[in-house]
Amino acid sequence: MTKQLQVTLAALMVLSAIRVPAQTTTPAHTTTTAKKKKAVAKAPKETATERQIRELREQMQNQQAEIDNLKAQTAAKDAELAAAQQAATAAQATAAAATTQAQSVGASVQANADAVASLQGTVTDLKNSNTGLALTISDTKKDLTEKIESPTALHYKGILIQPGGFIAAETVYRSRSLNSDVNTPFNSTPYMNTAQAFTSEFNASGRQSRLAVLLTAPTPWGKMGGYYEMDFLGAGTTSNDNQTNSYVVRQREAWVQAAVNNGFTFTGGQMWSLATEVKKGINEAPGAENLPQTIDAQYHVGFTFERQYGARFAYNFAKIHNIAIAIEESQTVLAGTTNAPTNFFFGSAGNTGGLYNSTGNGSTAQNYSNNVAPDIIVKYSADTKFGHYEVGGIARFFRDRYYPSLGYTTTVVTTATKGTNYTVTGGGFFANARVPVKKYAEIGVHVLQGDGTGRYGTSNLGDVTVKPNGTLEPLRNSAGLVSVETHPAKKLDIFGYAGGEYLQRTVYTAFTAAAPTTPVYVGYAPIQGEKDGACNTEIPPTAASGYAPGASSCSGHTRAVLEGTAGFTYRLYSSPTKGRIQYSMTYSYLTREAWTGLNTAGTAAVNPKATNNMVFSSFRYYIP
Repeated sequence: MTKQLQVTLAALMVLSAIRVPAQTTTPAHTTTTAKKKKAVAKAPKETATERQIRELREQMQNQQAEIDNLKAQTAAKDAELAAAQQAATAAQATAAAATTQAQSVGASVQANADAVASLQGTVTDLKNSNTGLALTISDTKKDLTEKIESPTALHYKGILIQPGGFIAAETVYRSRSLNSDVNTPFNSTPYMNTAQAFTSEFNASGRQSRLAVLLTAPTPWGKMGGYYEMDFLGAGTTSNDNQTNSYVVRQREAWVQAAVNNGFTFTGGQMWSLATEVKKGINEAPGAENLPQTIDAQYHVGFTFERQYGARFAYNFAKIHNIAIAIEESQTVLAGTTNAPTNFFFGSAGNTGGLYNSTGNGSTAQNYSNNVAPDIIVKYSADTKFGHYEVGGIARFFRDRYYPSLGYTTTVVTTATKGTNYTVTGGGFFANARVPVKKYAEIGVHVLQGDGTGRYGTSNLGDVTVKPNGTLEPLRNSAGLVSVETHPAKKLDIFGYAGGEYLQRTVYTAFTAAAPTTPVYVGYAPIQGEKDGACNTEIPPTAASGYAPGASSCSGHTRAVLEGTAGFTYRLYSSPTKGRIQYSMTYSYLTREAWTGLNTAGTAAVNPKATNNMVFSSFRYYIP
């Protein structure tokens, strides 16, 4: 309420207070009426009080009018204010709705932006995926094409078939003729008593070409399979069981294998001997054998090997350790024996009905020993960061049948008598170590030492001699090889080997019934029993055929065979899908030294010795 209104109300209250006493003194109604009439007639004059009252009334009326006007205005303003408030409320509601809508639109816009970003990401991912898919499809197509056109193995049902081998074009030159292919009979290098020692030979051959196939079948418990390998270096009716058990077409390897997931492996068939060094582990596998990198198919003097039947149980434990035991084919090789008695035998020529060779081209018989038991070999190997190491032992059993009642004689006796079987054991140990020198070279050391283990040396010096009473005696032998193989370039290997094999002199004294006081020296390389004076005397041919070089009498029992080799291999091209083509060349110097004998007169010592220079070349293509 305004101050003006308050003043007006206060004035009305004062007037009311004045008005009330004046009415109490007013004359009777009749008097008032009379006065009015008089006034009609003539208005009396107003008194000052009346004037004041009238003015106040007028003012009150005016004020009331103003108040009413103010009320009306206030009401109008209140209405306008209410309308404004309603409009404001509506505006706020509209604004809130607009805000909500804006937020919704903003959220929708953000959602749309997110959806667009996600869509863009999806499109990008799809592009990348499509690119990757295209690359995958391209790679898969390429891989499938390669597998179809250049498969690493053939699949037949559940079997994986992997072919292997190589085709070889090879030559050999020897300064002293051996009439041999690329396979060198080291212990046959001629002394100077034969015409062949004065002629060289050059031979060219592809017979070392090799074909192989590996069969592998995975199983729930491991894997099984087998391997077959052949070449053409057999010699027909002269094949035997003495070292490589090879018959034409020459069966190099033919074995079956079952490997269990727990580390046990069984292998059986014709394979490399357990005594032969392998590159890693202990099990037989294609190419697992660590051979000298020679072209010579007889490898190198001092190298330990056999390729024969075996049954091998192997176990791998702690990842790097391996143990194995094997039983292997046995043969007895009689070393050249002086004054051997005639009262014994330990084998015979092969029986053609049993598919063994009986004769060699109608002349020399191919002999097979009557084995009492197989050879037994055990080996432990370890693969460490410092190299590959092997150590093992060989147990051998030699049996012959001799006739003690006949007594010592070098003359064949046909008297009926009863024979007795005699068995003697032999054996020895072997060790192989190969140490890498960074990645550019490897150094290897190989040792074989034993009694009656000469057959396991590559020179095949012999296992036993015979005593005067007809029983067998194993001969002490040693073999060793040092190898250095370098890899100066990815395509190039340069290597060198030095090895030797030794056979101990073993001699016995005997007496004949005809000369009971004159000693006869029996055994391997007796100095008194040999006359080696003619070992350096060449004699003329023995026939007019042109194929009969002469040779004088020379015992020349081998004491040691030594060989040194240097060579290289250069891989001209190598591809995992197309194979490898390479060229190799080696040079070897071979020495064969005999035990000291006597000259013809028996008075001066003679030391027969033979040497040979050999150069090999090889051009090979390997199947991938």
